[in-house]
This record gives sequence, structure tokens and C-alpha cells, in this order.
Amino acid sequence: MIETSALINIEKIAAALKVSIEYLFSGERFSATPAYQQKDFTEPFLKRFQYHVDPESRVLAFSVKGLLTPQDVEHMDRTLIGICNGFGKGELNLLVDHRDMLAADGEPAVYSPEVAEKAVAFQQKLLRSTKKVAVLCNSEFMVHNLRYVTMESGIYDHSNPLFGKDKDMVKQAYELLGINGNELIKMKKQ
Repeated sequence: MIETSALINIEKIAAALKVSIEYLFSGERFSATPAYQQKDFTEPFLKRFQYHVDPESRVLAFSVKGLLTPQDVEHMDRTLIGICNGFGKGELNLLVDHRDMLAADGEPAVYSPEVAEKAVAFQQKLLRSTKKVAVLCNSEFMVHNLRYVTMESGIYDHSNPLFGKDKDMVKQAYELLGINGNELIKMKKQ
């Protein structure tokens, strides 16, 4: 039997990591190599960031490969908010692809605290234009990381972070947004 003080400590650890207690006991594990090293940023951000607007389906899709810096989020903010401003309140759906948000060693990574802070401000601006958001995640940990960020930004009720088999995850994102496909974000070839 676990003592009450031990449970309180487990709750504190989960809160500090911004994950659920259940996640702490899941089998998902990450690389022992710290992410956010200089080698994680050898390719310029503009080569790792892509976006596409489909005015007919009213979907703004964007993908990021590799890790993000706070400056990268500011660039996305300037670029994508400009596009969003061309749409009315709640007229736009977002399809976000973070499946390739990987460290240089190929392991999944999540937002650093500095990136999460910038992402909150970015998402608060997105809230005006967006109706639904589907995010393809690289891990269950990213799902938890994004839930925290979306709660802080206020976009939580609009956002659906997804993780699972690639085919299922992409299909679910398309269904959530009411689309049959997307020019930028597709299922990965197996």
C-alpha cells in the first residue's frame, strides 16, 4: 500500500512535468540524450517549416520538422496569424503536423518551457480565427505537453492532440476537420 505522502509526491512530480499520473506509469520512454543541443538546429527553420492554406475547405495546415526555438514560434506567429486574419471569427480549421518534431538523434521531443510560453501567446491569437484544431503528435508525452499549452492559451476546447498509428491518427484528424485529405499533411509511407 502506498502512503499518502508518496501519492502527494507523485502528484507533484506529474504536475511539474505537466502530465497525468497515469502517464508516469506508462511504458513510453525517451532517449537519455538531452534534446535541444546545438546539433538539433543545424538545418535552418525555414527549411523545416511548411504551411498550406486550402481556402475551399478552410484548412490551414502546417508542419514542423525538428525542434523549435522561441524565435521559430515567433516566425510562425507572424506568418500564420497573417493568414488567419484573412478569415472571419471561427472560420478556419488547423491541421498541425508535429510527427517529425524529433531531436538530432531521431528521438521524439516536446516543447521546451521557453517554446511552450511562446506557443501559449501564439495560440491565444489563433483562437480568434479557429474552429477546430487537429495536431498529429510524435508521442503520448507530446499529447500531454500540448494539452497543458492549450489549457494555458484557452484553445483547449478547440484542440485535439492525436497520437497512435500513423494511418489511424491522420484519418482521425481528417474526420475531425471534415476533409478527405490535405495537400501538405498525408499518411506516411509504411
